[in-house]
Amino acid sequence: MNRVPLAERMRPTKLKEVLGQDEIIGEGKILTEICKKGEPVNLIFWGPPGTGKTTLARILAREFKADFVEISAVTAGKKDVEAVVERAKINWNLGTRTVLFVDEIHRFNKAQQDAFLPHVESGLITLIGATTENPSFEVISPLLSRSRVVIVKPLSKKDILKVLKNACKKEGIIIKSEGIRSAAARGQAPAARGDGPAVRGPKIDNDALSFIAELSSGDARSALGDLELAISLAPDKITKDVVIEAAGKKLPGYDKKGDNHYDTISAFIKSMRGSDVDAALYYLARMVEAGEDPKFIARRMVIFASEDIGLAGNGALSLATACFQAVERVGMPESGLILAHAVVALSLSKKSRATTDAWYTALDLARKTRNEPVPIWLRNAPTKLMKDLGFGKGQKWESGFHLDKNYLPDTIKNEKIFKN
Repeated sequence: MNRVPLAERMRPTKLKEVLGQDEIIGEGKILTEICKKGEPVNLIFWGPPGTGKTTLARILAREFKADFVEISAVTAGKKDVEAVVERAKINWNLGTRTVLFVDEIHRFNKAQQDAFLPHVESGLITLIGATTENPSFEVISPLLSRSRVVIVKPLSKKDILKVLKNACKKEGIIIKSEGIRSAAARGQAPAARGDGPAVRGPKIDNDALSFIAELSSGDARSALGDLELAISLAPDKITKDVVIEAAGKKLPGYDKKGDNHYDTISAFIKSMRGSDVDAALYYLARMVEAGEDPKFIARRMVIFASEDIGLAGNGALSLATACFQAVERVGMPESGLILAHAVVALSLSKKSRATTDAWYTALDLARKTRNEPVPIWLRNAPTKLMKDLGFGKGQKWESGFHLDKNYLPDTIKNEKIFKN
């Protein structure tokens, strides 16, 4: 019996073996280019569980010929960090790089994350963090500014099926329908009972394999775990019913990782946007029942308050922010009431996208005219020479101050950004 889990045995060891990450792996893509250059880069991998964050970190460390140190923020403490630093110092003297992989880095508090900074800045340690949470909220700004955030996406059902079929091939598991097709393709009839020795090894129905992929919600580790458990329950023949027994209560419909997750949060936001209170509460309940992180829901509501309500209800942002803070402090299940309170209020509020449209217009204009000079009368005038040249001329520090002059650069002085 192999004591190493199937998911670990199937873990890729090269970038070309990694499936489903075409946006970050391949010719001209970030991870491939980093490997080509051979220079370690501080990275934050952001994505749901089972998408290959740890695998990618290990592959990169191998490409860099670096000493790979892996810790989990769930169990690591100050002594573990100090031990890594001492190990890195020894490696430095030996001319070896040190790559520190911190799994679930969002679980380290600010002080713990601060402890990495001087060693990351000096180059003693190359940090690769993995998080399932938005790093903008969970990773301190100084670390973020010194790292590249790389989004690792859930695998498609097609990619999960490839992973499962590779595992079946490696483990000697026969995919029933494929065996029949391949025999027919060779012009041979499938072996009947008694026609020679029986094919040995466990068999799996193709629909059972497809069902495992469906249940996985883009999580390769989960899919391989379900396959492995199904094999232990039925070592001779794995059917869909066996998979259901192995998976237990993990039924399809909503998940926190795959398409249903994004479809449901989209329906939730659009229901609030359409002022449909019933639908908004329904989709909220579906997410809460599925175990969605309430902070994720609350964050989307904070964004919604500015993006979709804006000036039509200036109290909406304060309400949504208070909801997020309350959810952080109270926790589930009571946070469900807080979320529902805010959802009803946001759904019933009048809507305005005036500030949202103005913001995107301003961004577009700024990108096109970023080098246009600021009008001289608006500039700072800290020296006498600058004052003599007209810098800041006519400015006053008083309530309601306004000069009948162009505040925008001359080339865009007639542009209208905000339209109420």
